[in-house]
Amino acid sequence: MQISSLAETVFDRLAESKGTFDDVAKSGNLKVITSLMRPAVRGYVLRKGKQVDGRTDIDTNSPAHFDWRYRRDREDLAKLYRLAKQSQWDSDTTLDWSTVVQIGNPANPLIDPKLFPLQNYAPFQRLSEAEKADQGHALVSWLLSQFLHGEQGALFAACQVTQAVGWLDGKLYGSTQVMDEGRHVEVFHRYLDDKLKRLYEINDNLYVVIDALMTDGRWDMKFLGMQILIEGLALGAFGALRQVSGEPLLRKLLEYVMRDEARHVAFGVLALQRYYRDTLTAAQLREREDWCFEMSVLLRNRFLAHEVYDEYWAHKMSRRQWNEIAMTAPFMLMFRKRMFKRIIPNLKRIGLLSDRIRPYYAEYGLLDYEHGKAATELTGDDLIQEIE
Repeated sequence: MQISSLAETVFDRLAESKGTFDDVAKSGNLKVITSLMRPAVRGYVLRKGKQVDGRTDIDTNSPAHFDWRYRRDREDLAKLYRLAKQSQWDSDTTLDWSTVVQIGNPANPLIDPKLFPLQNYAPFQRLSEAEKADQGHALVSWLLSQFLHGEQGALFAACQVTQAVGWLDGKLYGSTQVMDEGRHVEVFHRYLDDKLKRLYEINDNLYVVIDALMTDGRWDMKFLGMQILIEGLALGAFGALRQVSGEPLLRKLLEYVMRDEARHVAFGVLALQRYYRDTLTAAQLREREDWCFEMSVLLRNRFLAHEVYDEYWAHKMSRRQWNEIAMTAPFMLMFRKRMFKRIIPNLKRIGLLSDRIRPYYAEYGLLDYEHGKAATELTGDDLIQEIE
């Protein structure tokens, strides 16, 4: 009976994730698909991100690169390191934590209820204003919870990147990113715990992405997964939420986090563009192109808010129906496209947006920002433009 129940649970979870598996198999790169199978099983089937005790152990394979010469020969990274030192901030003094954040107040919602994905869904329209505000509170809490979980992944990945990168200037900059990521974990958790009083579990799609990049032993794949994809996506997602929220503490928090994230993305571009141009074979570049596309699909699907669906709407509609609404709602369309504002031009800059892979991104409408500015050598004015 227990075996039968377990098999039924596994079948149900595989069925729930079928759409995602279909999406990420489109590139047809068996090497990439195979590399993602173990993280996918751990994330979608075993639900390793949703353990009863709230903890997950991930075995990592990350070599540490020591250079006893201490050679300083990357001026572009040295410049970024100097900027990072000058840009450190203390969340206790920079942010006004005395700000009162009202929860569930229809007169002062965290985001406009008109932006909720179910705005045009009749059962949602019949809810009271207080119920709509409560679900808006849930959606923002869910988004910030995923930001928090992503920042914890970024903290650990930044440690791995710092020990694995081969240039001293890169290690020095990496040390500032470790500090940044620790601060981001601190501020998002504090906002969720002190102000919103709510924390959601990690989304399965996000868990699979973090698992995949943490367990890959190649240093450049950690850069690619964290600095280019996750950090680039975060930069766009933070900007989209900041644009639609009128809550002053949240807007200020996101502004300062985005200043840090812009440097992190630049670090990835500076570290990878020369390496990919001068070192990798055509086959190796093709593998990384396909890996980035499949990761992009997982990151895109990360924002379907299934945990909110499970809490409020699972008894009223199917997951398929929820996905269709979430994928086509105006706010969610804007949100997902905005997330890729920095990813696409940066992939192009490091040589991973060839004519072969472009149709795959175009199918998902992710090429809108192809000709946007890549994160290269940043000044203070550039960082402000990223935020705006």
